[in-house]
Amino acid sequence: MAAIDHPAKLGFLFEPHRYKVAHGGRGSAKSWGFARALLIEAARSPQRILCTREVQKSIKDSVHKLLGDQIQALGLGAHFQVLETEIRGINGSEFIFAGLSGLTVESIKSYEGIDKVWIEEAQSVSKRSWDILIPTIRKDGSEIWVTLNPELDTDDTYMRFVLSPPPGTVVVQMNWRDNPWFPPVLEDERKHCLLVNKEDYLTIWEGRCRPALKGAIYAEEIAAAILDGRVCSVAYDPRLKVHAVWDLGWNDSMSIVMCQRLRSEIRIIDYIEDSHKTLDWYAAELAQRRYNWGFDWLPHDGNSKDFKTGKSAAEILKSFGRRVKITPNLPIEAGIKAGRLALRQAAFDKAKAGRLVECLKRYRRSVNAQTSEPGAPVHDEYSHGADAWRYVSINADKMTNEDERQPAAMDVWSALDAEVGY
Repeated sequence: MAAIDHPAKLGFLFEPHRYKVAHGGRGSAKSWGFARALLIEAARSPQRILCTREVQKSIKDSVHKLLGDQIQALGLGAHFQVLETEIRGINGSEFIFAGLSGLTVESIKSYEGIDKVWIEEAQSVSKRSWDILIPTIRKDGSEIWVTLNPELDTDDTYMRFVLSPPPGTVVVQMNWRDNPWFPPVLEDERKHCLLVNKEDYLTIWEGRCRPALKGAIYAEEIAAAILDGRVCSVAYDPRLKVHAVWDLGWNDSMSIVMCQRLRSEIRIIDYIEDSHKTLDWYAAELAQRRYNWGFDWLPHDGNSKDFKTGKSAAEILKSFGRRVKITPNLPIEAGIKAGRLALRQAAFDKAKAGRLVECLKRYRRSVNAQTSEPGAPVHDEYSHGADAWRYVSINADKMTNEDERQPAAMDVWSALDAEVGY
């Protein structure tokens, strides 16, 4: 086979390694280089290659066209037959295309004989998908090739292969300057992006992780918290009350933020998020922490009685010795505004409240497909922690370090009713 142009930084693709990973920004020739290397390998000897990504609704979403274009560019047309949904080599090689999100433990068993798998746009691949895929690719000498443009440093793919790569992994960062064939049209785009949007530039062209998901509701505020060093180690101060702020859930996650207030500062010292657990379980989890407890702040529906038990969450928690208050029922946008303001005064314990920070990084709005206009916040796995933060923000000014007493002439529930205007 004649000599073929290929990025020097990707020479390791022709060496035997279990994991081959390239991450970085736009115009780096990562995908181009991986496609060429796979085609060269498949032309040399029979290979069964799975090309995949997290979501593939049709063949147009795959690297099928990229591979077809590179077959022509490399002059390998005599070696491959490009079909509508697959690519076959005359020596028996085959390229198969599939989306990971639609696969199950059972359906992926058909790929056990794969020699190589290439995961493109791997920054979007979920932990579930990796946990299903990796054990399946177990043929002797099989390899997993990964290309990604990083988004967040807490994305599963980035943590799995860049921050803590497994044995047998070669990882390289590739950016535009590593591409000897970087075209002038992309150079113009790169310079323009650098001029008008430095934050986007660092991610798009230099492959750096964002501090928060692009378009996230609290993107600027959480980025500032990280930059200011307020996502750190936050010690519990036994002189201050610890307030537990709840977002109630059963099938959805139950989220509890534990915070202390010192003057205008909000210190997030702990966090619980779980599902399908009863209130007695959460009350026990809180009790074992042995904090200097203030109040438990429940959402506005915390006084609503459950039709199965006839009791409200507030009543149940009170029976376990918890002191309860109810969050005012503000419009969600007013709560988000309060959440933005409170983030300027907040510090988060990275070890115990890291999940809450992750929720705030990823809390986003839905986007209308026709108009591209942002809408209401998305209800997903990250919204529960973000809702709990919103309740922290609404109640922060009322969180004191005093041992408050209820009026003698009014029981606790009447006092709560009076507070929220029932």
